[in-house]
Amino acid sequence: MSTLLLADPIFREHLLGVPGHPERPERYDSVMEGLRGAGLLGRLESIKGRAATPEELEFCHTKGYVRLAKHDVDSGRHYLTTGDTDITPNSWDVALQAAGGVLKAVDGVVAEGARNAFCVVRPPGHHATPDRGMGFCLFNNVAIAARHAQRRHGIKRVLIVDWDVHHGNGTQDIFYEDPSVFYFSTHQWPLYPGTGRADETGAEAGKGTTMNFPFPAGSGRGEILGAVKDSLVPAMEKFRPGLVLISAGFDSRVGDLLGRFTLTDQDFIDLTHVVSEIAKRHAQGRLVSMLEGGYNLGGLASAAAAHAGALIETV
Repeated sequence: MSTLLLADPIFREHLLGVPGHPERPERYDSVMEGLRGAGLLGRLESIKGRAATPEELEFCHTKGYVRLAKHDVDSGRHYLTTGDTDITPNSWDVALQAAGGVLKAVDGVVAEGARNAFCVVRPPGHHATPDRGMGFCLFNNVAIAARHAQRRHGIKRVLIVDWDVHHGNGTQDIFYEDPSVFYFSTHQWPLYPGTGRADETGAEAGKGTTMNFPFPAGSGRGEILGAVKDSLVPAMEKFRPGLVLISAGFDSRVGDLLGRFTLTDQDFIDLTHVVSEIAKRHAQGRLVSMLEGGYNLGGLASAAAAHAGALIETV
């Protein structure tokens, strides 16, 4: 069994030429340099991505929003009309490759014998709601991956673990009433987008399958790893996911530009090991991780390499 790597230079083309933006193309370069510097590229199995289809986007987004996002990009706008997501003329094509690429990774893990995967994708996705792009995100990559696993591969229950410093409001919104997808998030509070209170636990049939841990600035290993070990691990004994997905935001690392958490590279290794153990116990080890935030380029490089190395160790 192998660890797959989805990485394509197309992911650096979104927002190319936009000076000073924190979600900049150099983020992709930094992750790749981190993997190379750690000697990991030769230990990862590269896979080729593809574009998501409109029908696949509509697993989680409304037809109206998909049409609007394409119109905004094609019209040469500098940002989506739905919110605070900057775009450039190729953002539609890059976002389709990001969403479709993670589906290829799911296929490789669920149906083709790989144990896990790391997807170095841009733009990120976890803020995108069914009808709104926001927070640097066009389409919700991790949510679309969860639905793809269910619809194409018959996976009954999916766990999404989100350790980005920002709450994944879009992912939560998509699955808030759905008992088949468990959304777990640790995030700084207060901070953008202002969602993710501890009492937001799901609704209707999905009551109890959302778990939020808002922590103050300065929080780190004790709080975040503690929440995973003390709350997520026992909750999965009841939920028993068939696939584990990670919204891997490395803006929760110490020194990030947009967050004030204090996780270290070793903490990301330990988080990866614990989440991988959940996958091993309940999901035959099947895990797909995809890049979300992380805006200090040096910290992003070392944290992503630590995470990828830990994925390789679990194979």
